[in-house]
Amino acid sequence: MFLHNKRLQYTVRVAQPNPGLANLLLEQFGGAQGELAAASRYFTQALAEDDPGRKDLLMDIATEELSHLEIVGSIIVMLNKGAKGQLAEGVDEEGELYRAINGAGNDSHITSLLYGAGAPLTNSAGVPWSAAYVDTIGEPTADFRSNIAAEARAKIVYERLMNITDDPGVKEALGFLMTREIAHQLSFEKALHAIQPNFPQGKLPGMPEFSNVYFNLSQGEGSTRGPWNQGEDWNYVDDPQPAVDGGDGTASVQLSAEDEELLLAMKVRTMSDPESDPITGADLGAGLYGKPDA
Repeated sequence: MFLHNKRLQYTVRVAQPNPGLANLLLEQFGGAQGELAAASRYFTQALAEDDPGRKDLLMDIATEELSHLEIVGSIIVMLNKGAKGQLAEGVDEEGELYRAINGAGNDSHITSLLYGAGAPLTNSAGVPWSAAYVDTIGEPTADFRSNIAAEARAKIVYERLMNITDDPGVKEALGFLMTREIAHQLSFEKALHAIQPNFPQGKLPGMPEFSNVYFNLSQGEGSTRGPWNQGEDWNYVDDPQPAVDGGDGTASVQLSAEDEELLLAMKVRTMSDPESDPITGADLGAGLYGKPDA
């Protein structure tokens, strides 16, 4: 059951309309790193979660992300208030109205013209929100790592948005949202490491002969050693060769006699003649064999 409180989780104070900024804020409304994507990710994880602690955590944060979606949407609508009336009532001449909506280098037609100055579920380029943004896989040791990364990406986007606005109220609200991304990362980190062991993800341990091997597959100037490929935890292979499993490095399949006979027949039927030099359409089009008769 969900209940809606008509007051926002954080007060929104917008100094003045700014349709261009509203358009950029759509990244956190209907974008890949936005609040709807986060709420959907954690909500779907919570539904399938059997651990009561993780289930409660995910549902709490999913619901808070919906609160953040409401905050971002409210900021977008407030920033578009001026354009909404101007566009609806046509107070300016056509050319002036266009320049007002698209002034100062912004591209606010997405919110102003197409959506009546509302808050559409698109990113700042007008690309519709997609469930493909939700990367839940149903394994907590993998999902919680993804959640931590998602919160980190959202924090970075909020930082970038804060850097392009001088509206103190908007900057303050974005700062609150950015800070909550930090808090969520901490919660997800604690929940992840409350599962022991949590690496490697899943149940199977991996093939021990390859688990701690580093292949130097990008060779040449700039090859660097560091804690990611050196030390007692790593077997560093400087010059990797094919077929590390000890086989011949070719692909094979066991076929029935009937399938093998059919495959051979197809091979013979479609075999190329390396001695031929056929005239092709490209040759004729290039005029390599003379002009057609008049």
